[in-house]
Amino acid sequence: MPQLPPLHLPPFDFKLKKEGEILKIYDSLRAKYVAATPEEYVRQHFINYLIHFMHYPASHIANEIGIELNGTKKRCDSVVFGNDMLPLMIIEYKAPNVEITQVTFDQIARYNMRLKAKYLIVSNGMQHFCCVMDYDKDTYHFLPRIPEFTSLVNPFSEN
Repeated sequence: MPQLPPLHLPPFDFKLKKEGEILKIYDSLRAKYVAATPEEYVRQHFINYLIHFMHYPASHIANEIGIELNGTKKRCDSVVFGNDMLPLMIIEYKAPNVEITQVTFDQIARYNMRLKAKYLIVSNGMQHFCCVMDYDKDTYHFLPRIPEFTSLVNPFSEN
């Protein structure tokens, strides 16, 4: 794997293997090795963070969720589902060296037109932005940190 900076996420022991000239990283959610791109490196660290530090059930997270948007097939990097198994959060990853811009938020907002998730996260492993949608007022606001899973599914819990 090309030298990547340490991420602003807890480290973990990810599994790597080489197939021919392609380096692959293990994705426990998809139960397979996938190309170890810089974006995938961020995804695997972020998913590990959600599961092991923020108490998101692995069974409620899926990677590479296909959607159709205006007749075009797109893929959400990760989707977190609520206890009702409806989309609760969409997560978009970028490589650590990719600046998070308005274009990134426009991309995830387009995906959310289809899924209607309450939370949107964008991360390049160095910076993480989380916002909550207010569909009644047709607006959103940024949260100071990524919420634990229990506060997403039980808004009255302390977090």
